[in-house]
Amino acid sequence: MGSERERLVHRLATLRERLAGGMDRRDFLRTVAASGYGFGMAHLLGVEDFLGVDDGEVPVVTALVRTDPDDPWSLTERTTAVPADWYARVSRAFALHERLARVGVTGYLASAVTPGSYDRATATISVEVSAEDLDQVHATLRRLFGDFSFDVAAIEDDIEELDDGRGGYDPRFARNVADGRVPGGVQCETETGFATLAPALYQPTEQRAYFATAEHAYGGAVSSSSSLALSLEHARPLELGTVRHAHRVADVVAVEPAGVVEPASEIQDATPSRVVGQFTRFGLADLAARGVPLEKMGSQTGHSTGQISGIDAVTCFTDRFCRRGQLRWGDERDLTDGDSGSVAYCPDPEAPDEGLLVAGFNNARTWWPGQNFVWGIAAYHLTNEYGYHF
Repeated sequence: MGSERERLVHRLATLRERLAGGMDRRDFLRTVAASGYGFGMAHLLGVEDFLGVDDGEVPVVTALVRTDPDDPWSLTERTTAVPADWYARVSRAFALHERLARVGVTGYLASAVTPGSYDRATATISVEVSAEDLDQVHATLRRLFGDFSFDVAAIEDDIEELDDGRGGYDPRFARNVADGRVPGGVQCETETGFATLAPALYQPTEQRAYFATAEHAYGGAVSSSSSLALSLEHARPLELGTVRHAHRVADVVAVEPAGVVEPASEIQDATPSRVVGQFTRFGLADLAARGVPLEKMGSQTGHSTGQISGIDAVTCFTDRFCRRGQLRWGDERDLTDGDSGSVAYCPDPEAPDEGLLVAGFNNARTWWPGQNFVWGIAAYHLTNEYGYHF
């Protein structure tokens, strides 16, 4: 839904530049129809949204937000006006990045889009490649993409994922589950290790709320009989349920509650703590353009903040497949073993005291020289690929 709407906004923005000022709703629809776009497509955009922005701006969907904070099924699209030239540059960067991820450039290891600020209206694509293929990659990028700006970094081929040696953190336990609700941001455990519990993850098709954490916390041996438990400070772990869905590429598991407690749309000790929705791809780009930091609450390292450094990222470092729709932010210090499964979030830009919006999961950090960020699947990509939402 989001990508279709973004393409429509771009097409209508081009049309709008050719239209005279003072056009009312009827004239707009007549012109749209005469141009071959159709009434249905204009309705998808929302004519009022389109006509309501100032010249030089276009409306984009930046978040899915609940109309009723207590009803996770009441999500609605939030539209925000952004500069048209910035939108055009970032849209082009997203489109070229999608093409780059498809063509299979020799030596390609990872890439991401970095939206520029609104005042500069620039956007770049960062690309990480094998050092021995650096010259060939430069030539291929020039041939395929012309003069578009790529930031290419060479990565040595012999890198290995190493234990960073950090430890000694005091785990963050759920303080009170007497009401039968378990928040995110606290320690949970599998048969093979510890992780961080995400806030409640919802599946609209099944109309179910799931506990969620990182799939890799199961050590590659997850199954429908795998369990998830909540770590408690002065008691035995509390069973949360068993795995209903395991998504290796997304690095997410959805755990069906066993009936004793239920997942809550909250993050313990976050300010505010209530989850009321999630950011779209352009919502993340908007945060990056305005320099708004993301936050996280991990069960080991606790609270941290950091800037977005890459959107729509692809990484092929960790497995024989590539992970798409990743979010990069912060730096390596923001994540350690046991923090995986936490989420990156930000207070709702329109109501920062009332709720927060999820940006994506935090499931890994860089360990190779020259790069420094935390990464995991973005919430919008999880929705687009698997249907879940926060």
